[in-house]
Amino acid sequence: MLNRLIDQLNSMGNDFIDALPYFAIALFIILVTAIAAKFTVKIADGLIGKTDLRPSLRNLIETIVKLGTWILGLMIAAIVLFPDLTPSSLIAGLGIGAVAIGFAFQDIFENFLAGVLIMIREKMRIGDVIECEGIVGKVEHITLRETHIRKLSGEVTVVPNSILFKNPVEILTDKDQRRHDVVIGVSYDTDLDEAAEVIRKSVSAVEEVDTEKGVDIFAQEFNSSSVDFLVRWWSGSTPRSGWESKDKVVRAIKRGLDDAGIEIPFPYITHTFKERVPMGEQPGENA
Repeated sequence: MLNRLIDQLNSMGNDFIDALPYFAIALFIILVTAIAAKFTVKIADGLIGKTDLRPSLRNLIETIVKLGTWILGLMIAAIVLFPDLTPSSLIAGLGIGAVAIGFAFQDIFENFLAGVLIMIREKMRIGDVIECEGIVGKVEHITLRETHIRKLSGEVTVVPNSILFKNPVEILTDKDQRRHDVVIGVSYDTDLDEAAEVIRKSVSAVEEVDTEKGVDIFAQEFNSSSVDFLVRWWSGSTPRSGWESKDKVVRAIKRGLDDAGIEIPFPYITHTFKERVPMGEQPGENA
């Protein structure tokens, strides 16, 4: 029994010594692969730099090139280390392993695939302000797994790519301008044509408003104490541009209506009673 154990240990030792050159070659291949991966990325970056590809798509191509170089290098190292392996058997084994890993890490691969598709599609560039599932902010970084969105209050939200891919995404800055609106009420005794003209001139005088796209004034609703106008105009697409233009538009409309003597009424409440309400007797009336 002892002699058999010693023979097995000697055989394992001899096999290990015989395999040392293969280990050394495999290690050398891995080192060469690491160097080659850096060079291939630089070459890809140089070629991409001559094109107009978006930064997110450039990152995707560089990642694919680097990943492909490593996969090729590791496959060659594995074949050198295990001579019985053939490229076909190794690829088949990788396929089976990928399926097993895919089931085990389904969410990770879902985000990975969503990240690839997000980088490929034309819309939602880095720097865009978007809104998705209650998250509003500027896209700062897109990776293969997640997207970093800087909220308007300054915090960064790390969003899994699958959320941005499977849900509707509203891109607020897809164009340089977008339409904004505000509701203005005037009293019932107001000449609506005159009020609409005053509002139009007031809004058109605001510098941030694009008058070439027009200013819309719609008498919209009979409210409880006013007739409401829906006022629409075009201005910058970023949230701050919208807030600034709305501030100036509201100020201009208020000033214009005041100068024209047109009332912006407070809510009026009229109480009616089914029966006559008795008035109380005045003190000293029956004295």
